[in-house]
Amino acid sequence: MCTLETITRFQKPAGARSIFRVDGAAFFVQQASLDLTGSPQARRVRPGGCASHLRLPSDIGFCHRKAAGQRQFASSPRKEAKPHPLPPRNACEALRSCLAEGEGRRCPIPARVSTFACTKLAPMGRHDTERDAGSDGRAAEFDVEFLGRQRPAVFKSQWAELGFCFSLLGSMLMAEYFVSGFHIILPPLASELDIPAASQTWPASVFSLVTGAFLLPLGRLGDMYGGYLTFNIGLAWFLIWCLVAGFSTNYLMLIFCRALQGLGAAAYLPTGIMLLGKIYRPGPRKNLVFALYGAFAPIGFFMGILIGGVSGQFLSWRWYFWLGSIVLGAVTAVSFLTIPFDYRDKRREVRMDWWGVATIVPGLLLVVYAITDSSHAPSGWASPQILVTLLLGVAFLAAAWYVETRVAASPLLPGDLFAPKSMKTLVAALFFGYGTFGLFLFYSSFYIETVLHVSTLLTAVWYVPLIVGGIIIGTVGGFTLHLLPGRVLLAISGVGNVLSVLLFAIAPENPNYWAYVFPAMICGTIGIDITYTVSNVFITTNLPAHRQGLAGALINSLLFLGISFFLGIGDVVVGETRHLGTRESYQAAFWLATGVAGMGLLLYAFVRIGSAKSDLTVEEREQLNAEARQQGQALPDSENNSTHEAGAQDTSATATDTDVEKFNLSFVTRWVPGG
Repeated sequence: MCTLETITRFQKPAGARSIFRVDGAAFFVQQASLDLTGSPQARRVRPGGCASHLRLPSDIGFCHRKAAGQRQFASSPRKEAKPHPLPPRNACEALRSCLAEGEGRRCPIPARVSTFACTKLAPMGRHDTERDAGSDGRAAEFDVEFLGRQRPAVFKSQWAELGFCFSLLGSMLMAEYFVSGFHIILPPLASELDIPAASQTWPASVFSLVTGAFLLPLGRLGDMYGGYLTFNIGLAWFLIWCLVAGFSTNYLMLIFCRALQGLGAAAYLPTGIMLLGKIYRPGPRKNLVFALYGAFAPIGFFMGILIGGVSGQFLSWRWYFWLGSIVLGAVTAVSFLTIPFDYRDKRREVRMDWWGVATIVPGLLLVVYAITDSSHAPSGWASPQILVTLLLGVAFLAAAWYVETRVAASPLLPGDLFAPKSMKTLVAALFFGYGTFGLFLFYSSFYIETVLHVSTLLTAVWYVPLIVGGIIIGTVGGFTLHLLPGRVLLAISGVGNVLSVLLFAIAPENPNYWAYVFPAMICGTIGIDITYTVSNVFITTNLPAHRQGLAGALINSLLFLGISFFLGIGDVVVGETRHLGTRESYQAAFWLATGVAGMGLLLYAFVRIGSAKSDLTVEEREQLNAEARQQGQALPDSENNSTHEAGAQDTSATATDTDVEKFNLSFVTRWVPGG
């Protein structure tokens, strides 16, 4: 496998264009123009490995091992190069072997290999870049802006990347499909399976309840064993129980299938974000993929309503599950074929926090159950089962706080998960923002169908602006997120959340669609799509690779728990105001949602997020900080040091020796396939 782990560029001696350190061996390139980025030659090299032939073009010289303890470098005559037909996996090994054999040995360089992505430090190297550009007319810089736009090296072709994106976007679509459409098929389903009216909410809510409770432990599994296994096993599990649900013959079987569907979603949703966060480095390409990922949620919501309406009206409610399973089967098949296999990257030091699982999961289940079922209990909050489950849930969560802060060696919610600036405030704001979106989706559909007496199919048509707006925002936002500050975008999304529910709250008895419903749909998609994209990019960019699984779990936990919590509160409000009439009780729910959205908007004002520009990853920043500290303290030994402390946080140390240029290059070689 080709991995040039760390390359640092030193001051150039006379006659040599660049000097590099590769795995502890220092060498220079005589009169070279070492271009690993955008040259035509680089584009012809197959990504994912070394060049098929080790070529030494005429502008590439030879490398020489640096003598131990010396500061001067021998020069090498320029030599016309010829193709060397070495196998792809042997090219870099040949270079290492050549460098290791002795000082002064001339070694060919595997030039223009597009597997390696180079990153530029800013502001370090700015003057060096200008000097190099003035000397030979070419800026010798490797810009992170380019890296943020190029296809990740883990994908061997554009089709591989498209297949990967199809799998991730399709998984998000199907998760929303099996949430929204189930409410549409619930009436005919309940009639056929003889489900009592008091129990009809549980087949719909148990999916979100189980998903939200198990996101953190299954996200940790992704960090432990990699995204490939956790994502694909979760997706296959989800497929199996969606298919079986179509054969349900009674209420208990349906509840069982829906709960196990939630378990599968809890496995693949956080690891989906984990895969996106690990594969795509900060930049416009990552912004675009995350924007589309968020846009596919309302698309799935629309498809669920549409297919649910068609199935309930013209076919059978069972076809809702079977048709969804067909699409999900295609997504699963492509996923197994295109998602990079990263089991080899598993981290042995990351372990499951069983004490956390034993306290957090039952605590969340009991609290959300109490809130959700309180409005349907005979005596409301005074019902014994509500009080007991609520108190037990609070006790479990209190025990979870003690375990996570005092006992657990590897907690499910480690402190460094909230270490990035504004992270805690953003988490609180997202909880309110996602709760607003849940109230908007749930009660707007009921309001349109029961108050405005619109048919199921026409209701689906009324939601088209939400879908089209999501696609437009996802596409345009992916190309513009690096231009606008994140705090401005969050403020816009917060205003959109407020207006989306306020328009329904103030709507007259027979509102005009274009005056109230249409703008509410537009504001709704502005609120959720911008929030989801900006927050996902910020969280995944500011957490290291070994925290990406928990990052995905945190994001989806906020989504599912925020929706479940505030839907439970909304159900209580509707139940308490039902005597006023259906329309008035739903409007009360919308006023609740307006208050929740206003709280989220207020919290967004305290979140400081910049624009999502191309940048170094967390690991690269930590590595370069460690390099700067080591070079400043013990420069003579630095060329013999190829391993750096990954967790170094000292950002104040910089290299001060005059032999070191303030221009560093770090090769990003995560998940290089082969070998």
